[in-house]
Amino acid sequence: MNRFIYILVTVVLSFAAVQAYAQTDKKDVRRGNRDFRKEEYREAEIDYRKALVKDSLSVAANYNLANTLYRQGDYAQALQTLSKNKEAAALDPSSADYFFNLGDAAIQQKDWQTAVDAFAQSLIRNPDDMDAKENFIYAKKMLQNQQNQQNQNQQNQDNQDQNQNQDQQNQDNQDQNQDDQDKNQDQQNQDQNQDDQKEQPRQGEQPKITPQAAQQMLQAIQAKEKETQDKVNKQKAEALKSRQKEKNW
Repeated sequence: MNRFIYILVTVVLSFAAVQAYAQTDKKDVRRGNRDFRKEEYREAEIDYRKALVKDSLSVAANYNLANTLYRQGDYAQALQTLSKNKEAAALDPSSADYFFNLGDAAIQQKDWQTAVDAFAQSLIRNPDDMDAKENFIYAKKMLQNQQNQQNQNQQNQDNQDQNQNQDQQNQDNQDQNQDDQDKNQDQQNQDQNQDDQKEQPRQGEQPKITPQAAQQMLQAIQAKEKETQDKVNKQKAEALKSRQKEKNW
């Protein structure tokens, strides 16, 4: 529940606080309170800041300045103003309201951790404040959601990094395999060229013939000679036969 408490503090009752902030310019604070009631928030802001120049730790000036900033919609400055004076505010009788407003300003900024801590402090000082309880529960739930989302985002990032690493590893393996294939192919080509060079005769050298090829060539020559001899003998026989017939006539 959004319930920023507007209490215009003018006097600090705590004895310790009185000693620490005895130099507070109450005139500027009272002037700021009058401007605040007239809803002249810019003028009230100036008055409270003048008081803080004289005493930067004034609970009254800080508290009322934060109220003024909140009314002007400057939640970030309101949160900053309340946050820097928490220790002194804890000694003030209105500290429950102070921490309630701190939590409210934190909610506006979605600063869930600060909101949870502030409402917890407010409830310690005023356990019966139902608005503080509701806001505490709400801020705690939002903080849990934020943490879950951050964990999910981190997990997604880790998975993405892991996938990228796996893709890179696969690519490296493919590149390595391709390099190995190229090297093997180059080696095969080199070996083939060396074999071809060994088989080709050098210039001026007769090609080497294997014994088997030489035997085949010899047999072919002998067969050709026999065929030629048989043909010659046949021709001789026919010529002789022709002469014999001529004699008989």
